[in-house]
This record gives sequence, C-alpha cells and structure tokens, in this order.
Amino acid sequence: MTDATNMGAAPAAAPARRHGSLMQADANLRRRHRAEARFRAYGMGAIVIAVLCLIALLYTVLSGGMGAFRQTYITIPVTLDTQIVDPKGARNPEDLRKVTTIGYGRVVDAALRQALAANGISEEGLSDKDIGDLISKEAPAQLRAMVLANPELVGKTIDSSFLTNGRVDGFFKGRVTMEAAARDSNTSPAQLALAQQLKDDGLVETKWNWSFLTNPDASDQRPEAAGVGVAILGSLYMMLIVLFLAVPIGVAASIYLEEFAPKNRLTDIIEVNISNLAAVPSIVFGILGLAAFINFMHLPQSAPIVGGLVLTLMTLPTIIISTRAALKAVPPSIRDAALGIGASKMQTIFHHVLPLALPGILTGTIIGLAQALGETAPLLLIGMVAFVKNFPGAPWPAEGINSLGGLGDPASALPVQIYNWTQRADPAFFERAGGAIIVLLVFLLCMNLLAIFLRRRFERRW
Repeated sequence: MTDATNMGAAPAAAPARRHGSLMQADANLRRRHRAEARFRAYGMGAIVIAVLCLIALLYTVLSGGMGAFRQTYITIPVTLDTQIVDPKGARNPEDLRKVTTIGYGRVVDAALRQALAANGISEEGLSDKDIGDLISKEAPAQLRAMVLANPELVGKTIDSSFLTNGRVDGFFKGRVTMEAAARDSNTSPAQLALAQQLKDDGLVETKWNWSFLTNPDASDQRPEAAGVGVAILGSLYMMLIVLFLAVPIGVAASIYLEEFAPKNRLTDIIEVNISNLAAVPSIVFGILGLAAFINFMHLPQSAPIVGGLVLTLMTLPTIIISTRAALKAVPPSIRDAALGIGASKMQTIFHHVLPLALPGILTGTIIGLAQALGETAPLLLIGMVAFVKNFPGAPWPAEGINSLGGLGDPASALPVQIYNWTQRADPAFFERAGGAIIVLLVFLLCMNLLAIFLRRRFERRW
C-alpha cells in the first residue's frame, strides 16, 4: 500500500526556471558584484591608510632623529701652555694626571679668544663666560685625554676640533632660533650671532657625527656629547645571553612536548601555562627578575647578565610556541615514511622533521629576539635606567671562573636609553632619542631581513 500510495502521489514542484541568458547579469549577480567591489575598496583604503600612517611615523622619527648623526664642531689652534698642563715640565704621566679639566678649560678659553682676535671677530656685548660657553663642556676633558695619551704635545700648538654647545648646534640645525634664544637663559642672540661669524670664517662646521654611535651617555650639561655606544654594547650582550639560553632551551622543550611527551593532563597543564606566559605583560617578568636574580641571587643591578636572564624568561614562551607550530607544519607522511623504512623515533625527528621545520624555527626565534631587543619595562625594574659613563668589559670572565666579566658591569640598553633621554629637559636630548630610535629600528630591520633570508635559505619543498 505504501508503494501504491507513493506512486499515486503528485510529483514535487519543479524549480522555477531562470529566464534570460546566462551571459546577462541579473539583479542578484549585480548585487554580489557591487558587494565585492565595496570589499575591495575597503581593503585598498585600509592599505592606503596603513601606508600613510607608516610614512608619517617614519617621517616623524627621521626628521626628529637624523640631526643626532650630524654635529657642529669648532676647529681652532690650541697652545698647550706648559705652565698650566705640566707645571713641573717633566712630562711625567702622574703629574699630568693631577691637572684637572678646570686647567684645560682655561687653555680652551684662551685658544678661542686668540682665534677670535686673529680673525678680527668682535666680542662686543659678550663676557668671557658667554664666549667660553660656545664650546661644549666636553672640550676640556677631550683635550686632557689627548695630552695624557701623548705627553709630547705639551708646549705645542695643535689644531683641535671641539664640539660646540648644544644650543649653538641646534641653531645651525634649525632647532634654535634668535627669537627662542632671546627667551632662553642658557644662550643669547649675541652668542648665536658670534657663532654665525665663526662659521662664516670657516672655524665652525656641521658634519657627520660618528661619535654618536661610539660615545657613552653624557650629563645633562653636555647633550651634544651623548652617544649610544654603551647602550649598543649592553643590548648586544643581552642578546647574546638570550641567544645562548633561550634558543636551545626553547627548541629542546618544543621538540619534547610536540614529539615525545605523552598526551596527558600534565602536558595539557604545561601547554596552557606556556600559552598564558606568552600573554603576560613584560613588566611582570621584570618584577620576577628583581625578586629572583637581584634580591635572592644577589646579582649586580644594571648589568647585562640580569637583563639577559629576564629577557630569556620573557622570550622562551614565544620561541616554544613558534617552534611547535613549525614542527606541526611538517606533514605526518614524512614521519610515517621515515618510520616505515626502519628509522627510529630519534632519527625521524632529527634527520627529517627538524630540518624541514628549521625555517619556521629560525624565523620565530629571530622574531622573539627582536621583540626582546625592544623591551623597556622589565629593564627599568632591574636598574638599567641608571646613568652609565664607562663601557662594560669583555663578555668573558676576566678574574677567575666565578667572575662575570663584562656581563656583570653596569650597562644600559637602547630602549632604556631612549626612555632616559626623553625624560631630560634639554631639547637636544629629544634629538638624541630620535637618533637612538633610528639605530634601534635599523637593528630590528636587520634582524627581520635575516629571518627572511634564513627562511629562504633553508626552506625545502615536499
């Protein structure tokens, strides 16, 4: 009966036929085309906005920081008066060291006044202090170091190039104007006019400043002498520590968790905690480093060893996650084929899986190192914001196996140095901060280019 009933039932209604030609767009097709066009326009607009924002950012950084790579110098003949720099006349290094920068400051001031007189430049309206302030306070220390390095210069007249004052340097870079100088207690229009006369006579020149990359930080009174040399060295030491600790530990932990660890509740807890640690704010790692490495282990503050250990803890989750993702991306057929021809589990992982995952591992590792290079908050908590004048020593132990060498010496880091300079009052330090940002961006760009190169170099097709 069921079959008869079904056979007798009315047939289902046939779908409505589409009228018109397939070559002619109907209303629905035109609506989909308009939606697709709008989506493409939205995407193109987003790209244009992102590019404009990037251009604005780069313009702001470059326009504010490129001045740090150019500095104004004054070149004058300096007579190293024996009565001032070597009263005993014996050229004894111990006696020369007893002469302070105050004595050399008088030598520099006398040389500047003689240069003004020789070129017929008027000093009207300016006191001796105003004239002396045209030259950086770094000049006496520079001249003293020159004499200590070569005592035979005593009594001779040499042409020396000194940094000009930060305000004078800013005047020739367009950062300081005559109107601003009239309201500034640290300079005056008369001083800037005198500096302009010196430049017209060829005694003052603005040229490329390599010392910005090699000099250490300077005091608030000498912004023109500040450099990023100590910060670059400190960042390099910390990156070496992260490279030699975080990379092997992170890669080994990833291989074990992905290939060897049993899938149980313990490994699930470990994986969840690794993912959570990757999202923890970096300042929390700074608090951990302060408590564990400084307060408990009594390691020195403001040292690359502590900064490197803190950044290692912060970078480990990123390296583990990226390495596990690279290992998962290797097709299971590679493992099955290796096991099928008699390879052991260890041979399968290290001879087949790991080489194929190497591009992703290297890329994730370098990105993790680049992220650590730009961190500031954890380094502030361990004291790396301190003013550091001297360069750290070599990174290997110098006195016994327990010595930390240069890794235990006080140092700074590029992001911390940028933060430090932005907190100072002199506008010249903001220019220095912009220059340090450029140096940091160049480092990050090089690291990302290295990641791309390594990925292309070791990439294999299967």
